[in-house]
Amino acid sequence: MKIGLFQINMGALGDAPGPEGAGRIAVASEAAGFESVWTGEHVVLPDPQVPPSPLPPLHPMLDPAVALAYVAAVTTEIKLGTGIIIVPQRNPLVLAKELASVDVLSGGRLLFGVGVGYLGPEFDALGIPMADRARRTEEYIEAMRAIWSMDSPTYEGKFVEFAGVQARPRPIQQPGPPVVMGGHTAPAFRRSVTMSEGWYGFALDYDATQRCLDGLAEAAARYDRPESLGRLEITVTPRVRPTPEMVERFAEMGVDRLVLLPNGQNADEIAAFVDHIGTTLLN
Repeated sequence: MKIGLFQINMGALGDAPGPEGAGRIAVASEAAGFESVWTGEHVVLPDPQVPPSPLPPLHPMLDPAVALAYVAAVTTEIKLGTGIIIVPQRNPLVLAKELASVDVLSGGRLLFGVGVGYLGPEFDALGIPMADRARRTEEYIEAMRAIWSMDSPTYEGKFVEFAGVQARPRPIQQPGPPVVMGGHTAPAFRRSVTMSEGWYGFALDYDATQRCLDGLAEAAARYDRPESLGRLEITVTPRVRPTPEMVERFAEMGVDRLVLLPNGQNADEIAAFVDHIGTTLLN
């Protein structure tokens, strides 16, 4: 089982100076044996907080690409995951440039976690319609892979179109960083099967994880999976206390990676959590 750490760019780590926040915890996580660290994302949050907003409006969140570029500079092996980036809120070529830069600077360690978004006020503030966000996401991923990998990049879709351009450097990982599709819905399962190297389920207990795995199996039976994508890798952030028994149970279900939510309100407490997991689950 691969073990990752969530919220490297947010909360107590989202507004502390790098050596005292994200950098410190990333170095500690690598030393403890964590396989990966993961960011969250909301470009803006509703003020005042209203459902379904998950966080209060003053909750700090560093930009994922910026945070992971910093983490890349102070680590050597740990993988760097976006968990997730809300893709339809971004210009796909600008995002492709940002993520290619992180992949190059990190030596090919990026995991591209993807989400379609769900927070209406955030889309409204950015001037992006929510209604077409799923199709935008699919086109943007296709377009990003084109600019990352084609000798003569070209793409023609409803929401993005380009030809006669290049963007270098390309990601070290080809045809781009692995796409890890987030979401607990039938369309998310379809996108996972047909266009993603992995799937990510957030804040799930055992029963909810099993329902998602069943949904992924149904999608796999219904839709063709390109051979180039390989086996679908399953990642879950569990809503269960981390113990060896918890890890074993998720492994038996077919989960490949657990991305843990740290138990701590400041960097010292998060560092203690990292050390505890290193001692109890990773050594």
